[in-house]
Amino acid sequence: MKNGKLAGVIFGILAIFLLAACGSSDGNAADNNGKADYSKEVDYTITGIEPGAGISVTTEKAIEEYDNLQGWNVELSSTGAMMTELGGAIENEEPIIITGWNPHWMFAEYPDMKYLEDPKGVYGGEETINSLAKTGLKEEKPEAYKLIDQFEWNVEDMEAIMYEAEESGTDIEKVAIQWVEDNQDRVAEWVEGVEDVDGTEIVLASTPWDSERASSGVLKEVMEQKGFNVTVTELDVAIMFESIATGDADATLGAWLPLTHKDFYEANQDNIVDLGPNLTGAKIGLVVPEYMDIDSIEDLNSK
Repeated sequence: MKNGKLAGVIFGILAIFLLAACGSSDGNAADNNGKADYSKEVDYTITGIEPGAGISVTTEKAIEEYDNLQGWNVELSSTGAMMTELGGAIENEEPIIITGWNPHWMFAEYPDMKYLEDPKGVYGGEETINSLAKTGLKEEKPEAYKLIDQFEWNVEDMEAIMYEAEESGTDIEKVAIQWVEDNQDRVAEWVEGVEDVDGTEIVLASTPWDSERASSGVLKEVMEQKGFNVTVTELDVAIMFESIATGDADATLGAWLPLTHKDFYEANQDNIVDLGPNLTGAKIGLVVPEYMDIDSIEDLNSK
């Protein structure tokens, strides 16, 4: 009897440990309410892009602002590395939280993704991408200034170029040239009243991201059709703003405002000319696949 009771007790203890080790039946971590604990599953890590990028800086601020993100970190590497991790996670239907933005081809490649709500407004609302010129460009190169000032397009235009480049493996600059060829009605609006020139040199400052490569590639082709000799220089965001402020570059099409590049803009605004938006409807934030049952940054848990 005693041996039988002892065996029963031991069996019961072993069963409890076995159930605890197994966890939920689908193998996912769960919180106290039985829901998937995505915070734990992603190891309290947001998958990001390059250090110093506007969205990277803003995400680091978000971690500071949200109490429920205490103990979190943002994994900074490159846009390509982030997209590789995103693709692998979606293929295996695994949780992942990334720094996302529109325009970008990721939403054409993976349409079933969503932005997490941002109750504190750290990422701001809808953004614009503005054109900036160096002080004096209007007087020195009036035809260039006029064309840059008249350049504007939309999110769908930019994403179409980025997606085509990604799908075909063609350099984004070549896709941009073809886009210009296919959209001469749009081009006609940008060059209205702009006189042809003979080799006037223009330096466009850009960033090494597909969104800015698309816009710079399109404008470069249009300007060269008008006789300009255009050089596109890819720079870190901070240096891009400085190059306009110091006059080392003539203009840029890549200022994300009012929030993403706020610090860089304010540091140089006295020495630059803001030509206003060349694209509206841009957005940044934390993005997850639709299959993740989560809607807000505040649904995440601290470490």
